[in-house]
Amino acid sequence: MMKQEPIKIILVDDHQVVRDGLKSMLNGAAEIAIVAQAATGKELFEVLQNHPADVLILDIELPDISGLEICGRISTAYPEIRILILSMYTGEDFIFKALSEGAKGYLPKNTTRDELLEAIQSIADGKEYYSQQISEIMLKSYIKKAKSKKDNDKGLEELSKRELEVLRMLAEGIPNYEIAEKLFISIRTVESHKSHIMQKLEMHTTAELVKFAIRKKLIEI
Repeated sequence: MMKQEPIKIILVDDHQVVRDGLKSMLNGAAEIAIVAQAATGKELFEVLQNHPADVLILDIELPDISGLEICGRISTAYPEIRILILSMYTGEDFIFKALSEGAKGYLPKNTTRDELLEAIQSIADGKEYYSQQISEIMLKSYIKKAKSKKDNDKGLEELSKRELEVLRMLAEGIPNYEIAEKLFISIRTVESHKSHIMQKLEMHTTAELVKFAIRKKLIEI
């Protein structure tokens, strides 16, 4: 049986103490081989010329190049390298930007040795890995966006094509009699449509309808 090659790791963090700590954490793991370290983005790209790697453990905040920018550049120039973000920044903007730039894993800096090893193995195997904390942040973000989309769409699907026409004209400030003329219907029918629209949207004033139409981009301002 052939011996499996260790996963080649490059550590990228501008603090020597952090790199030393990571090296100490990973020391003794037979499946891991730390082949190089870098304190800046410039150093990293110099190191990569002579030290091929499987996994890059990368901090976001570096003195010269943002770790987020490095993610994009590595994904383009070295698509075979899997990037694991290890950062104190756990805001959803940082997380989703890193993932959009090609990172395959994200851990906070207070991660444990076991989780770090699991994350390295997972992304080296072609999977993605997020700590429980990061997963919860991502889930909350997805739920918030889904709820926001649902709230934003609420009402439009309730209106008929004719009601949307009436709503658009009302929001543009066109009087009822002119709407009636344009749509070849009676003023009473226009008023009836307006009443139905308000009921469906749970609104009570024309001002609310105008705000709704603007929010839905039914009219331009």
